[in-house]
Amino acid sequence: MNPLESWSEEQRSAFLYRACADAESGTSRADLFRRLAGEAEAQAAIWRAQLTARGHPAPGPFVPDARTRLVARLVQWLGPRRLRNVLSAMKVRGMAVYGSTPPEAGHTSPPAGAAFERRHRGLASGGNLRAAVFGVNDGLVSNASLILGVAGASNDIKVVVLTGVAGMAAGALAMAAGEYVSVQSQREFYEYQIGLERDELKTYPEAEAQELALIYAAKGLPPRQADRIAKRLVADPEHALDTLAREELGLNPAELGSPIGAAVSSLLSFAAGALLPLVPWLAGSGTRALAWTIGITVLALFGVGATLSLFTGRSATLSGLRMLALGAAAGAITFGIGHVLGVATQ
Repeated sequence: MNPLESWSEEQRSAFLYRACADAESGTSRADLFRRLAGEAEAQAAIWRAQLTARGHPAPGPFVPDARTRLVARLVQWLGPRRLRNVLSAMKVRGMAVYGSTPPEAGHTSPPAGAAFERRHRGLASGGNLRAAVFGVNDGLVSNASLILGVAGASNDIKVVVLTGVAGMAAGALAMAAGEYVSVQSQREFYEYQIGLERDELKTYPEAEAQELALIYAAKGLPPRQADRIAKRLVADPEHALDTLAREELGLNPAELGSPIGAAVSSLLSFAAGALLPLVPWLAGSGTRALAWTIGITVLALFGVGATLSLFTGRSATLSGLRMLALGAAAGAITFGIGHVLGVATQ
């Protein structure tokens, strides 16, 4: 690690911690952020000492850059909770206090988090299924609306088919590209952050343990117990990084998937949904193609809505009808626009 860069990062973190403390004034989290600011400044002093020990001139007073000042201002306006991902990326720890819970009393080693990890793996697998269902729904609604809009303007089957195929291909590729970038960016963020934690754990493990103890205490553990648990966790190199990733960064390594796998899954699910309203036109149903498209889309929308009820616990019938109503509104509007434009251009 470059001592000057590390000093600057710790000073920036301290600046943002104090902004978070001001935004959380009157809450227990305000004290957490003030104490984390003190820890960051203490760590900055370590890097400052390393600089002078190597014969480099000591850095002057820290001056936050424009990005840091902007984030601090946004924290004042929106609060740390809404900006926790941005703050985590800027090495502001403790964002886990807005989500997860502390270790249970009596558990002082990483196995206490084993059940937590298994539970999140279950959520992750359910999240993949849910993402696939939403991918089908996106393809279905967008391409059905596109096909209906063109069909409202023209009776030319070739034009409708060309539009539907182009919409399916463009939408699926765009979804795949977006999903790939999203997951890859998430992985790069995690790898960068965990790299920082690994270096800091080697350089000042006591300070890392103190930060972790502050976070546990903010979640409700008695200070002595929080300190004891944090020291035991950090003392175990095999699990320390995983614990720090969860508690300091709010990251769950088990939830990070493959960018290529996510892209392929998104592409296929979107394409599957987009293909359904296009099938009647590809099958050469002639004048009945529009009616078949409407019928297939209605059934598929209801089915997607009913499937989503598995994740919400709501009535499958009501969920299906709601999805049907939303999709029908989108299709009707685009059909109307296409019809008006088609008449106007004749």
